[in-house]
Amino acid sequence: MKTSFSLLFYLKKPKNYIKGAVPVYLRITVDGKRAELATSRDCEPELWNTKAGHMTGTKGDTKTFNTYLDKMKAGVTTSHTLLCGEDVEITSEAIKSKYLGKAEKTHTICEAIKIHNKNMKELVEKDDYAEGTLKRFEILERHVKDYLLYKYQKSDLNIRHIDHEFIDGFDFYLHTSKDNGANTASKHLKNLGKIVRICMKNKWISSDPFFGYKLKSKLVQREYLTKDELQRIADKNFTTVRLSQVRDFFLFSCYTGLSYSDVQKLKLSDIRIGNDGERWLFSYRKKTGTRVAVPLLPLAGDILDRYKDHPFCINQNKALPISTNQKMNEYLTEIAVLSDVVKTLGNRIAKRTFATTVTLLNGVPIESVSKMMGHTNIRTTQLYAKMLDEKVGKDMAPLRAMFATSIEVDIKAMEAKITATLPDLNLSLAQYNQAI
Repeated sequence: MKTSFSLLFYLKKPKNYIKGAVPVYLRITVDGKRAELATSRDCEPELWNTKAGHMTGTKGDTKTFNTYLDKMKAGVTTSHTLLCGEDVEITSEAIKSKYLGKAEKTHTICEAIKIHNKNMKELVEKDDYAEGTLKRFEILERHVKDYLLYKYQKSDLNIRHIDHEFIDGFDFYLHTSKDNGANTASKHLKNLGKIVRICMKNKWISSDPFFGYKLKSKLVQREYLTKDELQRIADKNFTTVRLSQVRDFFLFSCYTGLSYSDVQKLKLSDIRIGNDGERWLFSYRKKTGTRVAVPLLPLAGDILDRYKDHPFCINQNKALPISTNQKMNEYLTEIAVLSDVVKTLGNRIAKRTFATTVTLLNGVPIESVSKMMGHTNIRTTQLYAKMLDEKVGKDMAPLRAMFATSIEVDIKAMEAKITATLPDLNLSLAQYNQAI
């Protein structure tokens, strides 16, 4: 990338300067950013030619002085030329370091990811991030390392070498070698973009290599439970306590829209009386930190009441004695089979069921659904609304009826008009039709 480069010798007077010789400095400027070099030479201000950047005079000492400055300028210019040949980012500090024989500190992509993951791990321990988020960045770290060995035969790469070519190659590698789908690959690139922006913030790089790069993704058909499927799960009698409990936890998420981590941390003190005199659930989403206020539906309230005296809930101050996420998913597979539901049950489908079958299909405004689910952007909630063919049918029913009524009225009006003209012809409608 082409950069502007200039050098200037100048006198650097101290703050409390009165008189006497002043140190001479060389200013290196690249794209408006400066770095200073001390020349280890002093000059009287009255002998200094600002325009030429030299000492005035013809004496031997003056010529020696100016020759020294010229050699220094030539050395810095050579350092700039060498950096241009090394295909690295040209900065004033880089030129200064090159001239002084000091290697400017460089940073790598794997270094950046490792630092990010180390910091995130500490935040996970403080419940500021979900563990699943950290795992995605740890997978990204492994994929990047594998790609560097595959493409460059290196274990790491200077962060300044990340460009559109690298991003395109990494995207192709994820699709082919890692067999990632379009959305999975897009998520990895999005996470890589976060790492790059942190590097920009730390001034490790000066520009964003993702600028102008468009991530590709495909629309996914997300499943949710219908009213009939939800009822079958609720009505099913299980012979074991573990399946009954897991079924109740799953239904609680279906009727509140809470994620697994949100249900896991829920306390009985989070259930309070709202402004309407009914029981509400007040909490904060673990993922986003947004406040959640959900009026408790009777079925959700019954589930809470069922476990309020459970020893685990009393000792741990929890609303429900919930199992580990892995065990929950194992048991939900059994529950789906026993309930004749041909869908993969889990927390995601529970949240979608709350947004669709429980709320939107029953006429709850999308703004209220968005607030209850803790979405920071209503467009996220609109993804659930797009899934509802049934709701589209309900929304179109009044319009269909209106058009049907309008056509019927038009036909009757036409018949009335024809009947009104019949007395002039002294014929009945049947006779008129027969005559035609």
